[in-house]
Amino acid sequence: MARLRLDSPLDVRLTDSGLSVGEALAAFNAARGGAGAIVSMLGKVRPDGDVKALELTHYEPLTLPGIKALADTARNRFSLTGAVVWHRIGVMVPGEAIVLVATAALHRRDAFAAADYLMDHLKSAAWLWKRERRADGWHWIEPRSQDHEDLARWK
Repeated sequence: MARLRLDSPLDVRLTDSGLSVGEALAAFNAARGGAGAIVSMLGKVRPDGDVKALELTHYEPLTLPGIKALADTARNRFSLTGAVVWHRIGVMVPGEAIVLVATAALHRRDAFAAADYLMDHLKSAAWLWKRERRADGWHWIEPRSQDHEDLARWK
């Protein structure tokens, strides 16, 4: 039984602390009883090269409203019965969760497509700035060309 309750079809959050993935998914499943499919994706800090930490900063007046609008667009485009989009901000180390996206729909293809759509947009067109700390200091991270290609397929 989930201790957390998700009363709204779209639950969008920014947090500077860890993501309670199991609790979120249990609550989402409980709240979306009419869904035929629930898909989830957990993004984590990769231990690429000598990455010691990842920091995400944002512009507060735009970030949460922008991600909420993105979730609403996904709900309409893919006929979702609900979505969770929880994103971390602040400093994280390799292995820590950055983002949790879960989508619920009557059919699996819509749930999968919506999760993919949300992640492609969060990765490339979100309101977050990323930098990595390596042995030689902090470095800003720009979206890769593959990230832009992934985003372009939704146009």
